[in-house]
Amino acid sequence: MADALPQQLSLFRSLIETRRFDDVTLRILGSVLVSKSLKSLKEVQSSLRVFLRAESVPVIREIVEKPVDQKLLILEFLVHAFALIGDVESCLALRYEALHMRELESASCQWLEVSYLEWLNFAELSLDNGFCSIAVKACDNALLCLKMNDTANPKTNAVSGNFQALDRIKRLKDFAMTSAASRSVKAQAAEYSNKKSAEKSIMHPAPCEEKRCAASTMFRNGIKERNLRKLQDLRRITSASHTIQL
Repeated sequence: MADALPQQLSLFRSLIETRRFDDVTLRILGSVLVSKSLKSLKEVQSSLRVFLRAESVPVIREIVEKPVDQKLLILEFLVHAFALIGDVESCLALRYEALHMRELESASCQWLEVSYLEWLNFAELSLDNGFCSIAVKACDNALLCLKMNDTANPKTNAVSGNFQALDRIKRLKDFAMTSAASRSVKAQAAEYSNKKSAEKSIMHPAPCEEKRCAASTMFRNGIKERNLRKLQDLRRITSASHTIQL
């Protein structure tokens, strides 16, 4: 079994490189990650994260000319793959890409239309993982979807339900904006603190440096005192010699 694990990992890489984006590839990835024979799951996840991030860039470029349904299937595959290896950032980035792509294509394909609830769920997921600015954008998209729904379907019962959804989205957006601002303030405070510490260290050298300066000064003062004593001795000798001659 232990010998089969490296083979499974190699097989997964090979399937990605040959653009085999299906459930079989995901199952192989899952079997590699749950295996107890691997020395370190985190090391494997890190290695796969680097590999998938590197591969996803050319993949996204390659699917530009493909039909929209194929694009979405491949993006969904990558979302699941990144989710399995615990790369939340890449997972959310690709999910946002898929939602945005659907919105762009929904003008000609109504079945691709993104609901406000999808944007709201994405906003909550982004906020839960610390991506506040992305959550704000998702809330804006949810509000836009809700507004378009009200315009297209001005029904009394629907409007009543939308008021509750509107309030929920606005509260989530406000919280996301507050969280983003708080993080920005903390970052600025940390930067200011580091700057002041640097300035303080320049104005007030470290104790060890002060001791070195003091020791150096004492050494130079000692040399001056010794030279002064030599000069005084020389003067006394010269004075005594002059007295004897007289």
